[in-house]
Amino acid sequence: MIETDDPTTRPRPTDAEAAPPGPPAPPAPSYHRQPGPASRAIGSVIFFSRWLQAPLYIGLIIAQAVYVWVFLVELWHLAEEVILNGHINEAEVMLAVLGLIDVVMIANLLIMVIIGGYETFVSRVNTDGHPDQPEWLSHVNANVLKVKLAMAIIGISSIHLLKTFIAVGDLGAAGGGSIAGESYTPQGVFWQVVIHVVFILSAVALAAIDRMSRTARSAEH
Repeated sequence: MIETDDPTTRPRPTDAEAAPPGPPAPPAPSYHRQPGPASRAIGSVIFFSRWLQAPLYIGLIIAQAVYVWVFLVELWHLAEEVILNGHINEAEVMLAVLGLIDVVMIANLLIMVIIGGYETFVSRVNTDGHPDQPEWLSHVNANVLKVKLAMAIIGISSIHLLKTFIAVGDLGAAGGGSIAGESYTPQGVFWQVVIHVVFILSAVALAAIDRMSRTARSAEH
């Protein structure tokens, strides 16, 4: 029996098989224009202008050296008053120690501004792997630096407020309380507390903003 090819049962070619391949589509036009020499020069000047901040941080280093001298002078006065002169007044000694702590906390604030600011806005310090690298320097950025500065300011404000609270017991006297030659009034103590609370609220707001920004970055990734 001879089989014949029935054209009605033959599979029909698809459109892709029937149509011959056409020429490739031209690439989409690019509207990105390369920056010219003037734009590149201006960008380079703006980028290298960050080094103008380097003398500012050097000035803060000099200011920290001044604070070291102030600390040594205050410590010598305390030792001279207590050891050499034998004059021991618990309140005055406490005020002197709080003054030393105040100087140390301001020095810590300077360190954070110098290292963190230079690392964030000028150039990397390149201390990776150094055994003395501060823990917070590995993840420092503008938000972290602002929160740490706010916490340092709160600590300094707390020291000043504690020095004020030492004289609170004499606020009922005429003219307010006084200790170590400094006078305090109820209005002055009130405004110190208000300013301290404002510092705390500012630090809480900065920490909340930093947390929201980190949450948004993690959600993007």
